[in-house]
This record gives sequence, structure tokens and C-alpha cells, in this order.
Amino acid sequence: MITAKKRIWGWWFFDWASQPYNTLLITFIFAPFVKDLMGSGTAAQTVWGYGVGLAGIVIALASPFLGAIADRSGRRMPFIWVFSVMYFVGAWFLWYAEPGNFHLIAIMIAFAIGMIGMEFATTFTNAILPDLGPREEIGRISGSGWAFGYIGGMITLIIMLLLLQANPDTGKTMLGIDPLFGLDVTTREDTRAVGPLTAIWYAVFMIPFFLWVKEPRKADALPVRTALRGAWPELRATLKALPHRRSLFSFLLSSMFYRDALNGIYTFGGLYAAGVLNWPIMMIGIFGILGTITGAVFAWLGGKADDRWGPKAVIVTTVIVLTMVVVGIVFVSRESVFGIAVPPESSLPDIAFYILGGMIGACGGALQSASRTMMVRQADPEKITEHFGLYALTGKATAFIAPLSIGIVTQVSDNQSIGITPIIVLLILGLLLLGWVRTNGDHIPHGQP
Repeated sequence: MITAKKRIWGWWFFDWASQPYNTLLITFIFAPFVKDLMGSGTAAQTVWGYGVGLAGIVIALASPFLGAIADRSGRRMPFIWVFSVMYFVGAWFLWYAEPGNFHLIAIMIAFAIGMIGMEFATTFTNAILPDLGPREEIGRISGSGWAFGYIGGMITLIIMLLLLQANPDTGKTMLGIDPLFGLDVTTREDTRAVGPLTAIWYAVFMIPFFLWVKEPRKADALPVRTALRGAWPELRATLKALPHRRSLFSFLLSSMFYRDALNGIYTFGGLYAAGVLNWPIMMIGIFGILGTITGAVFAWLGGKADDRWGPKAVIVTTVIVLTMVVVGIVFVSRESVFGIAVPPESSLPDIAFYILGGMIGACGGALQSASRTMMVRQADPEKITEHFGLYALTGKATAFIAPLSIGIVTQVSDNQSIGITPIIVLLILGLLLLGWVRTNGDHIPHGQP
């Protein structure tokens, strides 16, 4: 018998299984490795921006239709299976990114396939959240899930650094041993192994999810083919009604901007450290461990703060702090820290970036968890799955803005520090739009909290 507690644990296992794509590939291991492939931090950030941005456009175009089909058919699991296969194949193929012997377009297509699979699978699993417990416990469930995911990402990062990833100068891992499985450091097999590791981790730990998370049968569910025919009219009607729900509409727009900004921070953080501070991948990995630790701790604490003070308070606080952190990052380089010149051998830029990275992890965990529960508050109880799916889907609709704008600004300015400034603009836009968001949504009568 599958108990309610086991269903929650199964749902948490998706966060645990999928987080390495963000931790290892998008941020801390593979993204900085692209600098080595391209030979230039600026070129890598430009290529990465265009590649991730174009994948975001695909997500934006396909998400609304897939969401409408899933809502009408009452089936999410078949979609999650398909997207899981995309995740696995895309991650595994990154093994073939051998320096001097790789096809750039093929590698970026593989990365995009895996990323699209990960994002869509996340969309459909997030829509299950309202079914896992009463509204007053959703903050804790969401926060604990994010914390669990961060721990999974941290463990895979530790595995990479201790057992697989070698220092190019010594050929040894952080444990002082040769990379496992006879991985060849000269052809960067120790780094390229991050793709198969991410794929295998996902495949193994999705087993509890598929065993313990079951969808309730919908009495009015339609066959997929019938749902497909009615997807566009239903989507059009939903979108047409949105402007009349001021709080819901404002939250969707706000979260589009600040989540896209946060994704931009995660996507380009490792590349920034490699290109601006000249950090090796191993040092970036340590930076990642710090970020995942603070992310896990504050996702859990944020869930408790969410239940006590409401998700809006958590979101506003974290967006303000993130904005200040990104402004600070722009003023950190090997030559100066916050406008103060430092000698080339100074460790102050590294210390400053570690501190800022820890703050990013802390804010990111709490922000993403609180955003999921805010959507529960915005939705009508009788349409909670539909509205939660709309939140997740529209969140992907602008997933291309941060990476594409960073790619364009970096290319035009030929400067990595200036290139990340679009993130600041997105965070400010998200913060301003939160002013029209009511904590308990439009369906709560005026005058009530």
C-alpha cells in the first residue's frame, strides 16, 4: 500500500534525481568546461547564452500546449516518462565533448535535449504538489523537497571532485588518487564523465518516484487525441481570462522575470568564475558545494518561514538580496573587489565570490520553494492543478530571455562582467510586479488577510 508519506517521499525523489543536471551540467562542471572547449571565456559565455536561450524558446513554444493536453487528459506520468528519456539521452551524450575532437552543434543540441527534458519533467511533477497535503503544509513539503534536491546535487558534485575530476596539473582528484575507472585526464574523460554520471543518477533515483507517486483517476479525463484537439481553445480561454485575475496575473509575470534571472545566475555562475576569476573546475566545484549546502539549509528554513509569514514575504526578501548580490558580483574581478584595487596574487576576489555564491544558494533555495507554494495560494481550490500547471508552464515561457540577453550583451560589450547585467534588470522587474500580488490570491474576499 502506498501511504501519503510514501507519496511525498517519492515526489521528493524527483528533486533528488533531477538536481544534478542543474548542479553539474548547467552550473559547476560542464558549463565551465565549455570555456576549455572554446578556448575563451567570452566565446564560451556567448555560445552558452545562445544555446541555452534557444532551448528556452523551444520550452516556451511547447509548454502551454503540453500543459493543456495533460490537464484535459488527466495524465502526467506518460509525459514524465518521455521527458525522463530525453534527460537521460541528452546528459549521456555530453561524454563526446572531447577537446579538439567534438562537434559544437551536436554537443549543444544534446545539452538542449537534456535540458528540455529536465524542465518539462519538472513542470509536470510540480503540478502534483497540491495533491500531496493540505494547504497549510505545502510550504514545508515544497521546502523540504528543494532541500532534498540540493543535497542530491551536492553529493554528485562531491563524487565528481573526490573520485572523478582531476586537477590538470597533477592528474589527481581532490582525494589525491587517480580518477576512477581509468579515466584519461589528457582527453578530459575525467570531466566528460559528468554526463554519464548525471544520466545514471537520474535513472536510478527516479525509480522511487515512479513506484510511489500515482495519479488519481479523473472522472472527466479525455483520451489524449481528444485532449490534443481541444488544447488550443482551452489555452486561449485561460490566457484571455488572466488579466481579470490581477494578483494571479501579476504573480505569473513577476515569477517569469525573477525565476529567469535566477536561472541565468545558475547557468552563468560557473562560466563567470572561470572566465573572470580564472578559477579551475575543481575550485568551481568547491564553490558549488558551498552553494548547495546553503541552498539546502535555507530551502528548509524557507519552508518553515513560508508557513509562518507567508510565501510573499520570503519571495520579496530573497529577490531584494539576490539583486544586491548580483550587483556585487559585477564589481568582483582579479583586479578589484567592490571598486578597491587588489594585487594579482590577492585571494580577496576569491573570498568575496565564495561569500556571494553562498548567498545565491541560500536565496535560490528559499525563493524557488516559496514560489511553488505561492502558486498554490493564487489558485482556485477547484482548479488548483490547472493553475499550478499554468504557473510552471508560463515560468518556462521566458526561459530564453536571461541567457539570450546575456549572450548578446556579452558579445556586444566583449566583457563578461557587463554581460551579466541583464540579470539585475530582470530581478527588479520581478520585484516591482510583486506589488500587485496578494498573498492569498484573487479568490479571497477583500478585507481578509
